[in-house]
Amino acid sequence: MAKSEQRPVGMTPDRAVEARAGDADREAVAEGLRSAAGDGRIDLVELDERLGLAYGARTYRELDELVADLGERLGGAGPETEVLRLKTRLGSIEQSGQWTVPRRIVAECTMLNITIDFTQAVCVHRDVTVEAVCGSGSIRLIVPRGWAVRVDASSTNTAHIVNKAAGQPDLAAPTVTVVGHPRSGRIRIKQLRRDSPAVLPLPG
Repeated sequence: MAKSEQRPVGMTPDRAVEARAGDADREAVAEGLRSAAGDGRIDLVELDERLGLAYGARTYRELDELVADLGERLGGAGPETEVLRLKTRLGSIEQSGQWTVPRRIVAECTMLNITIDFTQAVCVHRDVTVEAVCGSGSIRLIVPRGWAVRVDASSTNTAHIVNKAAGQPDLAAPTVTVVGHPRSGRIRIKQLRRDSPAVLPLPG
């Protein structure tokens, strides 16, 4: 459970962060498009066109545009479906203990610290995105052994992002993608050396 305040986060200090969609998100939208064609809301030509765009989409925004005229997000896609927002200006936040990991986490701190500890968390997702923005404070991620962590190419000031999750990844474990935008602060990623994850097996 998170400690301290949690408030909505809008943009990075310089630009909006576009969350990356995963394979499951693209497949969910594709299934929704097929259902829409079956209902007669789009024809087969348009279905083929939208399916091609869906499988080539890289962000949630691109997926949303494909279903915007169909009344609602399909298949649970979209950045607001599962999102944890952690924001603090003068205090610290610790997200730890037993909690359920969403597909997307947005963390922003001006001063002091945010800690996101996944070691006792339950995660059923194969891909998790963490969007981290810090001023002079720091954001720390702690992941269990076996989890993979990658720093997205869209991150800025990467000299202030330290990824020490270098252990051998478990193919059945989640992959955390960090989209980091530190200023004078630091984003640090640490991996426990002992086996302590509370991770549900991913669906095959």
